[in-house]
Amino acid sequence: MKIGLLATGTTPDDLLPRFGSYAEMFIAQLKEENASFEFETFDVRDGIFPANADVCDAWLITGSRSNVYEGLPWMLQLNELIREIDAKKQPLVGICFGHQIIADALGGKVDKYDGGWGVGVHKYDTIKGISSFPENLTSFSICVMHQDQVVIKPARARVFAHSDFCENAGLVYDQHVVTFQGHPEFDKAYETVLLDTLKDVSFSLEVAEEGYETVAQEKLDSPEVIAWIADFMESAHQARKV
Repeated sequence: MKIGLLATGTTPDDLLPRFGSYAEMFIAQLKEENASFEFETFDVRDGIFPANADVCDAWLITGSRSNVYEGLPWMLQLNELIREIDAKKQPLVGICFGHQIIADALGGKVDKYDGGWGVGVHKYDTIKGISSFPENLTSFSICVMHQDQVVIKPARARVFAHSDFCENAGLVYDQHVVTFQGHPEFDKAYETVLLDTLKDVSFSLEVAEEGYETVAQEKLDSPEVIAWIADFMESAHQARKV
C-alpha cells in the first residue's frame, strides 16, 4: 500500500535537523508498524499536488501553522482533493490542521476556540462503538499544539474522542476517514522544545507552564494511536478491494 503524505506545514527550521519534518515523523513511525508501506510526500502548501487521488492508495494530511479559514489557494485545491479522496472511499487520516481542513472540506466549520490555546499533553475520552479504536483504551493522551478547533462538525462525522477542552477531538467519517486534533506523531522532547519556542510569542508564559506540567505528569499513548492509524489505513484499503 502506498501512502501519500500531504504536507501542509513542517517543523520549524531550527528544529528540522534534530526532529525531521512532520511528514518524516509519520513515515518513520508508520514504517515501524508496517514495513510494507510505501510513501510519497507532496508539499501542498508549495502547490505540489498529486495528479489525482489514484496516485496513492491512502492519504494523510499533516499539521500546519496555517489557519483553515485563511482560504489560501492551496487550501482550496486541497479541499477539492479531500472531496475526491472521500468520494473514492480511500483511507484518509487528518492530524491537527489536517483534522480541521477535512472537516472544512466536508461541511464543518473551523474557528479560534474561545478557551484559548491547547498545549502540552491532553487526555481524551473515547466513545465505544463509533470506530474501530481499541476498546481497551477508554481514553488516550497525546501531545497538542493548537488554538483553532472544529467548532461545528460535518453532519456525517461522528465523534469518537472528546474532552472538556475539545468537543470534536476525534472524528470518523464512515469507515475510511479518521481525524485527530492532537499530534500522535509528537514525542515529549519535541513538545517541550515547541513550548520553549512559542512561549511568550504565540501564548503566555502561564499557558506554557501548564503545558510543561502536563508533559511531565501525563503518560503518552502515542504508540498505541499510531499503531491503530496504521491498522485503520490498511483495513480501509482492503475494504475497497472487496
